[in-house]
Amino acid sequence: MIRIYPFSEVSPEEIFARVLPTSRVDGAVAEIIAGVRKGGDSALLAYTEKFDGVKLSSLRVTPEEIEEAKASVEPEFLEVLARAARNIRRFHERQVRNSFILNDEDGIVIGQKVIPLDRAGLYVPGGTAAYPSTVLMDAIPAKIAGVREIVMVTPPGKDGRVNPAILAAAAEAGVDCIFKVGGAQAVAALAYGTESIPRVDKIVGPGNAYVAEAKRQVFGQVAIDMIAGPSEILVLADGKSDPAVLAADLLSQAEHDRMASAVLVTDSMDLALAVRDELERQIPLLLRRDIARASIDKNGKIIVAPDLSAAVEIANEIAPEHLELCVDAPFDWLDKIRHAGSVFMGRNCPEALGDYYAGPNHTLPTGGTARFSSPLSVDDFVKKTQYTYYTREALEAAARDVACFAEKEGLTAHARSAMIRLEEKA
Repeated sequence: MIRIYPFSEVSPEEIFARVLPTSRVDGAVAEIIAGVRKGGDSALLAYTEKFDGVKLSSLRVTPEEIEEAKASVEPEFLEVLARAARNIRRFHERQVRNSFILNDEDGIVIGQKVIPLDRAGLYVPGGTAAYPSTVLMDAIPAKIAGVREIVMVTPPGKDGRVNPAILAAAAEAGVDCIFKVGGAQAVAALAYGTESIPRVDKIVGPGNAYVAEAKRQVFGQVAIDMIAGPSEILVLADGKSDPAVLAADLLSQAEHDRMASAVLVTDSMDLALAVRDELERQIPLLLRRDIARASIDKNGKIIVAPDLSAAVEIANEIAPEHLELCVDAPFDWLDKIRHAGSVFMGRNCPEALGDYYAGPNHTLPTGGTARFSSPLSVDDFVKKTQYTYYTREALEAAARDVACFAEKEGLTAHARSAMIRLEEKA
């Protein structure tokens, strides 16, 4: 049963379960990465047989498999995929950054080029749940950014096939190539390349502890989006809210995994008690009831604050992945929210809208990193290059300032490189 705390009895650090799992996987992951670097495709096939229980002869998903998958998916779901993809594209197209040039001073041109990455790698989980939504959220911003090639990896099922909904989403999003491999070995393949899988410039997408650790270990060889922790939701609600609705929203994250954190902060003890009762009523109705039960019992909390202003301060201290504002006039409170991955406004905006459909990205900072990082976006799939041009006359006007700065730092060669260009040639 979820625990209820008065505001004064729990510190912000204790509200979400942000302690790393005690079981360490770094050594096992390092071995897998080394194995893939040495053995390439052969190692990937061996790891797939060992960890996924399926013996494959080829890693690449064929065009025929993609067409078969699309044909096997319900037409209604294909239509939903298309509508969700439209919303995601519409939102992310507004994020596109343009190159710029400044040439408003005589003889000087400076600027910045925005350049898409050559190749992005998408990790899409299999395991206890398949997430076609992740495909859309990760691939569409990359496509809008202009990435030349999008490479997707995802674990196969026991039949050697990829979940059809995932392949349908990949086709909708424009993924260029797909490989049947998961786990730390898939991350290693994307980072270093094998005979079949090309090396990428950046790896994005969620995964289990092995995937997260593999991303940490290959960072520097490639870029990564983030090392995601367990799912988090903080629901900030006033006493007018419907307890059944709030319980359903909390469970929408609790069912992700046993380490997920679902927290309600409210100014009403009556609401807190009613939500606790609703959770007990709704949990047995869930397909993933055992996971949700473990999450709520271990990590779930209800915090009763003296007022909504104090509740907002709690939210800012925690910097949750998902924040729901179930209050009257939610836009009156939005400017007071400084730290949250994604904010869901009002009583008619469940977090699930963001997971699948509304358009903003669902790959979000966890573990309090919303204090300094942002949701996945088009920016994650581009890099910037600067350029500078000076005529001789412009350099003559600036060289002595450059030399003065360099000499102050004791870097006389720097100073000389500017001043030598002003010397008369014999």
